[in-house]
Amino acid sequence: MQTRTRQQTDPASDDRPGTRERIVRAASTLMQRQGYDGTGIKQIAQEAGATLGSVYHFFPGGKQELAVAAVHRGDEEFTDILGETLAGEGTLAEVLGALTRSLADGLRESGWTDGCPVTATSLGTAARFPDIQRAAAEAFTRWQGLVSERLIASGTAEETARELAVTVISTLEGAELAAQVCQDERPLLLAGRHLAELIALHER
Repeated sequence: MQTRTRQQTDPASDDRPGTRERIVRAASTLMQRQGYDGTGIKQIAQEAGATLGSVYHFFPGGKQELAVAAVHRGDEEFTDILGETLAGEGTLAEVLGALTRSLADGLRESGWTDGCPVTATSLGTAARFPDIQRAAAEAFTRWQGLVSERLIASGTAEETARELAVTVISTLEGAELAAQVCQDERPLLLAGRHLAELIALHER
């Protein structure tokens, strides 16, 4: 029979500042690289330098609740990146080209492991776990909103801006996944170029 020490079972023993964030960060990284099904609670705890008890203390819903937190974290991170990019100098066509170049560079430098954490975590879970699906859908909607706002500010009609924003985010997500699977940056770079051409038609 397996026994547990107090440190493994007592959440208070690891309830110190930063523990929850380390757990979420570890879950996000591991699910980004291995997917939801390929990531276990024990592995998350080890990666975070936390006890198994503390993981369940902060996330009593277990891996499913952790996955939702990981998706929210990925959402916040890319929202910040996208927001800063869209607020930069140049046309939307130009900044999208720069964004895809940056995404391609990051993916290549990670050894093709660090794709979109939102997509990686939610793929294969949408039908089983509606809360993960909702979190991912909210992320995509938020990103589309940022692109749409930039398009409207540049004079694009509201309905057209919303439709273009869906196209932009969907294309970026698909291209990033293709680049990761093929271990080739070309899908992202080509997507960036053609998105720039499409957007430029509406920014004139």
